Amino acid sequence: MRRPLLSEALLDTIRSRAGGYDASNTFPHEDLADLTAAGYLRAFVPVERGGAGLTLREVAREQMRLAAAAPATALAVNMHLVVTGLAAIQADRGETALDFVLDDAARGEVYAFGNSEAGNDLVMFDSRTRAEPQADGSYRYTGTKIFTSLSPVWTRLATFGRDDTDPDAPLLVHAVVARDAEGIEVLDDWDVLGMRATQSCTTVLTGVRAPADRVHRRLPAGPSGDLFMFSLFAAFEILLAAVYTGIGRRAVELGVAASHRRTSMKNGGRTYAQDPDIRWKVAEAAIVQDGVEIQVESLARDVDELVDHGPLWFPKLVGIKVRAVEGARYVVDQALRVSGGASYGSSGELGRLYRDVLAGIFHPSDEESAHATVANAYLGPLER
Repeated sequence: MRRPLLSEALLDTIRSRAGGYDASNTFPHEDLADLTAAGYLRAFVPVERGGAGLTLREVAREQMRLAAAAPATALAVNMHLVVTGLAAIQADRGETALDFVLDDAARGEVYAFGNSEAGNDLVMFDSRTRAEPQADGSYRYTGTKIFTSLSPVWTRLATFGRDDTDPDAPLLVHAVVARDAEGIEVLDDWDVLGMRATQSCTTVLTGVRAPADRVHRRLPAGPSGDLFMFSLFAAFEILLAAVYTGIGRRAVELGVAASHRRTSMKNGGRTYAQDPDIRWKVAEAAIVQDGVEIQVESLARDVDELVDHGPLWFPKLVGIKVRAVEGARYVVDQALRVSGGASYGSSGELGRLYRDVLAGIFHPSDEESAHATVANAYLGPLER
């Protein structure tokens, strides 16, 4: 692997700020400035276009490191990396429709991922947002997007909506809109349990125009094996898994440190690192953590090397996200158990990780959707 973009010194600085951003429920502007200066927002941009030219595997590794330092900062920038990453995955396969995203990122544009909608459990396979075609090939979008990370700073929004021009053959139209376009309202409504610094506010679109040259995909409503959908799922699920795997990595470190620091009167003042029950819990957490890290790296490498998993690609992608999130939740729980009551404090790092890791259960694909995807792959669709 090439030298990491993020130095240990930078990660230590970012870690030192994380608690403050969480407590104040504010966006990590200083973190973003430092990451931008390090070239991190250009990680996926090819060298010849002005970027670092990192692979998905390399970016996933960096996201694990960043998430171990500051989960909310990592999750926020993750959405920019998802959009630029899917553009890079497409480009690697000869598809140039999203090359403009890579050029935008090289110029310093910050991308947000504006697809989630309240009450839409079909996620990317349908939309409550209206996409109305215009005579010049542009589209106007009207709808409400939730969980729009990077809300205070994004300059470009990757979004989609439903075109019902032909009611018998509705289309899902994917496009990019600019922050300064008329009809965009970003609400100040982010006050949640964890991942607070992501500032993933609601974005309301009212007739927002996407120019024709920024309308990049029209797909039939419903599941699709189109390259765009594969690239989106690959970037989103693997990078999301990397973030939560990074949380697990840090939890193991904190659990180990607490086990060496805490002493037991029952055992004559020896540290808990010598207690068989504590040793078992730390070992079990490390076993789970090690297994998930290997899986994230392996699947990212398969994407980079254009491995053909055929119809099993989507089960593998949704599966790694579920395993990473559930694994991280388990690891954080074990770390809390070995760290004692002091770790329950709301201002402590481990307590913050406990709140942050819970956010993973709400990201697509959730457990129900993932199990349906895997069941369909192995058992076929449900009979109607």
